[in-house]
Amino acid sequence: MTALSAGRGVPGTSMPPVLWTLLFGNFVIGTGVMSVAGTLNEISSSLEVSVATAGQLISVGALLMCVGAPLMAAFVAGWDRRRLLALSMAWYAVLHAACAFAPDFAWLLALRVLALVPPAIFTPQAAASVGMLVPPEQRGRAITFIFLGWSLASVLGMPISAFVGGTFGWRSAFWVVAALSVVSAVWVWRTVPDGVKPPALSLAAWKETFRSKALMTGVLVTVLCGAGQFVLFSYFAPYFKQKLGTTPGELGLLFMWFGAFGLAGNMLMARYIDRVGAPAAVMVGLGLIAVTLALFPLGTSLWLAAIVNVPWALGCFSSNSAQQARLVGIAPALASATVALNSSAIYAGQAIGAAAGGWLIVRGGMDSLHWAGLAALLAAMAASALAARYARQGR
Repeated sequence: MTALSAGRGVPGTSMPPVLWTLLFGNFVIGTGVMSVAGTLNEISSSLEVSVATAGQLISVGALLMCVGAPLMAAFVAGWDRRRLLALSMAWYAVLHAACAFAPDFAWLLALRVLALVPPAIFTPQAAASVGMLVPPEQRGRAITFIFLGWSLASVLGMPISAFVGGTFGWRSAFWVVAALSVVSAVWVWRTVPDGVKPPALSLAAWKETFRSKALMTGVLVTVLCGAGQFVLFSYFAPYFKQKLGTTPGELGLLFMWFGAFGLAGNMLMARYIDRVGAPAAVMVGLGLIAVTLALFPLGTSLWLAAIVNVPWALGCFSSNSAQQARLVGIAPALASATVALNSSAIYAGQAIGAAAGGWLIVRGGMDSLHWAGLAALLAAMAASALAARYARQGR
């Protein structure tokens, strides 16, 4: 069976069956990445560190993923993706289990960094493999489809982590991720065909990528968007506990509410992106996030907070999916590079946002987190408009 024939699936299905495997892998990756944000209160209390210190787990891990994504793209260029992706998930399982045994914060920080090597590999390499699994006309939709896994992680994975962590302790949440990673590794091994090896990029191709104003400005959009969101999203758990006195169960429901609309936004994006065009889709997503950040102080009760967060949820994952499709569409031949760089940009934004949020909290700026986020989102919208202009000019 060839890679492309496996990707075509059976007649009458909207998405090739192998893409469900990659979607689930992204679900597990996303659940693991976001598990710390959902259990930040419990980690802080259990290991006797401040919330801002515990937040370093997010910023340092994101920095590792930021640097690792493009480096790993070069290092694993010749690997068969079936083996690469399965091994990544096996590594994810082992290291999350190791994190559950961490005796103190220093050990947890070191193990957490090692545990986040797979996200630097799996998500960008799964997206880069799509071109060999589906026909070119389905590429944009297929990329947004596998990124539904991150939306599902927000709907189910993060709320489950928050609830399990709040009820049984944060270590239990890490065990859940380890178990899911084992399932993903087995599924990848059984369903992803042999011979999926996206062509390695030459040095000339990397230079072409970095010289493209449209591509690099597009990557900047991702950095700004991620920073604007994670300056606040990283600290949802302590924020809502401090402001609204939320219980672990209520926090889990709030995360589930956010994730449900995130999933809806990504499904709508997958359905309409090829019709409206990726640049317009990105702008809509960024605008929705900005609306919530501007109105965030109005969430003075659990229900009001849930309502205020709906636009953000709709734009959160859908804007990222549109960004991935947009960059691939600008230069399909450079997809391996741009997907890796965009993944790196996502994690860079998370690192910057989490670090900035921790800095503000230490200085008593909990109430200023959303304003910092809004400033970054407005900058992202301006950069997105500029990237679209460069793309039209072929620059």
